[in-house]
Amino acid sequence: MVLAATILASSLAFIDGSVVNVALPAIGANLGNSPADLQWVVNAYLLPLSALLLIGGGAGDRFGRRRLLIGGTVLFAVASSLCAFAPTLSWLLVGRAVQGVGAAILMPNSLAILGGSFAGPSKGRAIGTWASVGAAAGAIGPLLGGWLVDVIGWRAIFLINLPIAAGAIILAWRYIVETTDDAGTPLDWAGGCLATAGLGALTWGLTQFSSGGGGTVPLVAGVALLITFVALERSRGDRAMMPVTLFSSKSFVGLTLLTLLLYGALGGLLLLLPYVLIRADGYSAFAAGAALLPLPFVLGIASRAMGRLAATIGPRLPLTIGPMIVAGGFILATRIGDAGSYWTQVFPALLVISLGMAGAVAPLTTAVLSSVDARHTGTASGFNSAIARTGGMIATALLGAVLAARGAALVDAFRTTAWAAAGMAAAASAAAFLLVSAGTGMADD
Repeated sequence: MVLAATILASSLAFIDGSVVNVALPAIGANLGNSPADLQWVVNAYLLPLSALLLIGGGAGDRFGRRRLLIGGTVLFAVASSLCAFAPTLSWLLVGRAVQGVGAAILMPNSLAILGGSFAGPSKGRAIGTWASVGAAAGAIGPLLGGWLVDVIGWRAIFLINLPIAAGAIILAWRYIVETTDDAGTPLDWAGGCLATAGLGALTWGLTQFSSGGGGTVPLVAGVALLITFVALERSRGDRAMMPVTLFSSKSFVGLTLLTLLLYGALGGLLLLLPYVLIRADGYSAFAAGAALLPLPFVLGIASRAMGRLAATIGPRLPLTIGPMIVAGGFILATRIGDAGSYWTQVFPALLVISLGMAGAVAPLTTAVLSSVDARHTGTASGFNSAIARTGGMIATALLGAVLAARGAALVDAFRTTAWAAAGMAAAASAAAFLLVSAGTGMADD
């Protein structure tokens, strides 16, 4: 029941991170927005999620992980209702931002609860199941979302969160035992504000730049704010929400680089592929969502086994081979758009990408949790999740020119993006090979 509660809660964040992708054309047509506006439908969610996951994990360590899991889930459900009934884009963006805050609270605490509720081999199996079901939920989201967009309308994609949230809240209330690791350290609100402002300015600048509208001033401001954030965290020492001492470990640096690059590449694909299939190849929203089905099937079958394998042989080999296979899948994706069959163009690319991700998802999660002591599991999981979402947010911000293209130009821009994603996945593989130790994480350095 603990595993079921954490999976249901975290599935909210995974589903909403992908379900919107197939609805972007419908949202743009209904609300009359530009491609740059559509980028913010995605990034208004990813920005607070990326910036506040660190505080969400730390808050759970201090105030109670069950309490924060339930509170974050309630907030997510309220925000989902706001999105569903938003009369304008501005209200939709407000709802998406509040969803991001709720997800930043519930996600790290769901994983931290797992880390504290299981031990030994069962811990690896539980984390592998959590990771595989979460990844599958994120990939199934476009299929369900596409069907809802075609049959009911785009607003329905937010209403599906309500029964899921209700189930998570009931199970968490009944079966999860409250745990804390309160060392009396105040939360790093200044760091959280700086991280949010810095990432927000950086995202704004990249969005303007990718859409041909400049962006130099917000880019410079974003970089300056993030440098100030790092300086503040360094001065706060162990009281920081992102202790800089974590980066004294070569393995932790490798895991961070791998997460940023790999999830940035994957986030770009999950945003662009359904958009290209709908705009360039004439797919319905449901068909575009169904096109992504190889991802949940392969991840659901293989991730748990890879979690057990990584617990036996260590994460370095799976984390090196998995992203390299993903890179091969992105290269295959450069063939998409020639009006060929789904089975000869889209399916092979997604199958290879899925196999590679299955080799990386669970080993990465296990390695990150094993890299810190039990007192900092919430912080570690929050940081890794923040890096993953930051990668997706930066990728989305850079795709303005692709989203604005039409016809053959859209296909060409997608292929260029696929080549760039292949390079990012290969770089992620190199980071694992060169920096991650052969053991289970930071403790081995």
